[in-house]
Amino acid sequence: MTELLFRTDAYLREAEGTVLGLTPEGGIILDRTLFYATGGGQPGDAGWLDVRAGRVAIATAVKGEGGAVVLIPAEGQPQPEVGETVGQTLDWDRRHGHMRVHTGLHLLSVVIPRPVTGGAIFADRGRLDFDLPELPSDLAALEAALNDLVARDLPVGETWITDDELAANPGLVKTMSVAPPTGQGRVRLVRIGTGADQIDLQPCGGTHVARTGEIGRIALGKIENKGRQNRRVNLHLLL
Repeated sequence: MTELLFRTDAYLREAEGTVLGLTPEGGIILDRTLFYATGGGQPGDAGWLDVRAGRVAIATAVKGEGGAVVLIPAEGQPQPEVGETVGQTLDWDRRHGHMRVHTGLHLLSVVIPRPVTGGAIFADRGRLDFDLPELPSDLAALEAALNDLVARDLPVGETWITDDELAANPGLVKTMSVAPPTGQGRVRLVRIGTGADQIDLQPCGGTHVARTGEIGRIALGKIENKGRQNRRVNLHLLL
C-alpha cells in the first residue's frame, strides 16, 4: 500500500519516495506519494520525479492493486530502478486548481440540495449533474448564493467514521453515480464550516482547499438538459 502524503497535507508540493516496483506498462509505484490518483471525478495529479537517470514527467496517477498508487510517465521518459530514492514534485498550479474546483462543487451541492448523478473536475472549471426535474429559474441567485459561501471563508476540514456508521446514515451520501470510498473500515467525511456555521458534511476522498475563501470568485455557466430529470450545472473559476 502506498502512503498518501496528500491525505495529511494537501499543500505539500515536494517529497522523497522509494521506488517499490514498476508495472509492465511502465508505471511507477512508490512507498509514499504526493500524487492523487484519479477517482471520485477528480483527475490524477501530474508533476515530475527526479531519478538517477534524469527527470521523469508524470502525466497522471491511477489506482493500482492493494492500495498502490501508480504514477504514469509521459512517453519517452527515463525509468528509475526499484529501490531507488527519488524526488517528487507536483504540478502545483494544476493540483491547486483541482482543490479549488472540488471544494467549489461541494458548495454547489449546498445551494442546489438535490441528489448528484455525475460530475467532473478540471483545473479551471467543473460540473455536477443533478437529479432535478426542472431547470433552476434564477441562475443569478444561485451564483450569488455560491459566492456568498465563498466569501464567508469557512474552514474546510475532515472527520472519519466507520463503514457501518456511514451505512447507518445514508443521508450523508449526495452522489448517486460515485460510491463513497468504503472498504477500508473507515470513511473520510469532508466538512465545510464548524458548529452552527457548518453547511456541508459528505464522504469524499479528494483534495480540498483549507478555507472556502481560497476558491475565489465563481461563475456558473449554462445549465444543460441531460435527460428527463438530469440537469448539468457548469462552474468556472474567475481568478
